[in-house]
Formats: sequence, C-alpha cells, structure tokens
Amino acid sequence: MSDFQDFLKRKYASVAIGEFKPGTFSQMQKLYESAIGTFDEGFKGAYLLREPGTDRGVSVIFWDGEDVMGDEQTYEYKAILQQMTPLFAAPPTVTTYELVEEILPKQSRPNSGEIH
Repeated sequence: MSDFQDFLKRKYASVAIGEFKPGTFSQMQKLYESAIGTFDEGFKGAYLLREPGTDRGVSVIFWDGEDVMGDEQTYEYKAILQQMTPLFAAPPTVTTYELVEEILPKQSRPNSGEIH
C-alpha cells in the first residue's frame, strides 16, 4: 500500500526569481550552494539559472512534498539567507508550484525498452 501512496505523492518546487546588485552574482552563488547544502529530508534537487550577461537569476528547488519544504529551514539556512539579503537589488518573487508532469529524455526514462 505504501508504494501506491508514494506514487500518488506529488513533488513540489519552490521557485525564486530575483535580481542582484551589479557584480554580486558569484558571491550569491556561493551562498546559495551553502544554503542548499543544509537541506536533507525531502530535498530532491536544485537548479540555479542565470540570465546571460546579467545579475538576474532563477532558483528552482524540488521537494518530495509541500509539507517538507518549510521543515528544512534550519537556523543555519536562515543565517545564510540573512547574508544573501543585502545582495538583492529588489526582493525576489517566490512561488510554490506542484509538479504535475515530468518528461525525461528517452535514455533517462525508466523501462524505456532499451537494452544498455
């Protein structure tokens, strides 16, 4: 029964879109890596995207479920965010999304019928 319940459980993503003060993106990136490094339970991966030639970026963090997203905000994580805050040119936009479909390349799909 738990396998079926796990199958029904949806992944969630926390998406933050922000712009940083000129020349601070690499400093923010190091802090971002440190903040993400504090995650454990329910964390499924993270992507940091940068608009080429700018200090604008998007963070996408994937979670096992909406219920575990806030659980990972430890004291250490919050301290890193405080260091990151002065680097923003304006407050970021943060939104939660439910992952409703995941499409992988053929070679990455489980049971794709290919013999490796």
